[in-house]
Amino acid sequence: MIYKLIKILSDGKFHSGEDIGRQLGVTRAAVWKTVQKLPTLDLQYDSVTGKGYRISGGVDLLNQQLIGSYICSEAKPFFSGVDVFNVVGSTNDLVAERSQSLDESEGRGRSGYFCLAEQQTAGRGRRGKEWVSPYAKNIYLSFSWQFERGISAIEGLSLAVGLGVSNALAQCDVPGVELKWPNDLLVEGKKLGGILIEMTGDVEGPCQVVVGIGINVNMTQSQGQAIDQAWDSVASLNGVAASNRNKLVGSVMNELLLMLSRFEAEGFSIYRDAWQAKDYFSNKPVTLMIADKPIAGVARGIAANGALRLEIDGEIKEFSGGEISMRIRS
Repeated sequence: MIYKLIKILSDGKFHSGEDIGRQLGVTRAAVWKTVQKLPTLDLQYDSVTGKGYRISGGVDLLNQQLIGSYICSEAKPFFSGVDVFNVVGSTNDLVAERSQSLDESEGRGRSGYFCLAEQQTAGRGRRGKEWVSPYAKNIYLSFSWQFERGISAIEGLSLAVGLGVSNALAQCDVPGVELKWPNDLLVEGKKLGGILIEMTGDVEGPCQVVVGIGINVNMTQSQGQAIDQAWDSVASLNGVAASNRNKLVGSVMNELLLMLSRFEAEGFSIYRDAWQAKDYFSNKPVTLMIADKPIAGVARGIAANGALRLEIDGEIKEFSGGEISMRIRS
């Protein structure tokens, strides 16, 4: 019932206990008890005698129909639907479960399906790290895509997805988004978002890919205090853009659908120059950590397949895959 209450109060206006009770089919006492639970989702409310309850400033809730309306005509042939949930364990897990349950006869249903949640309780990032997920503050999005030519067809996919997301944010007037190899969105070196790719299926044949994307939109400093690195949010870059998560999501979905429709046939190489133009680490001294072993060098962009190019003692070496992390070398 709490999520139905949030939807009523999402407009930021006062609603009487009697009116809320009528809409929910419960007593005013039950409404009061439910209102008391709002702070558990970090939603603060006002209670005024004679006026009722409100969530000051309202809540920008995700809306399945509204998001669908933002899908452009060029992207619609590749779109298989979108579901929006309140609280889930992991959107990646939900998409993976749906893909596994699909009948082979459904064909395109294995690609272009999106899942979003207002909050994740078991969201994860790369290297098994927890993805901090406050309720109705950020974007937690996962989608599926089927590739027919195995793992070789997805080389550079996380980079292409990052580029697509950064382009979508730019279209929504969110400036200055740069990219970190292999899967982060940065603003002035601070993390704005991240990408997690998980694959199942045949290494050399048909395989199913689930792509998870997290973007910080309206998260407060207190909500993000568990993050172990400097981070930023869309709200600090453009408050108007941050006030419409549905439009942000629609823009991201359009970019990803159009990009993925070309990716398997044309590969990452067609996106390489555009990615490098947003490479935050370009020509900077960095340290790679591979299995806790540090490797020092200078970042020299990426290869056509998305591999990181690192200059070590005057020689260019390429790195790809595995559990690799990179940071600026002081």
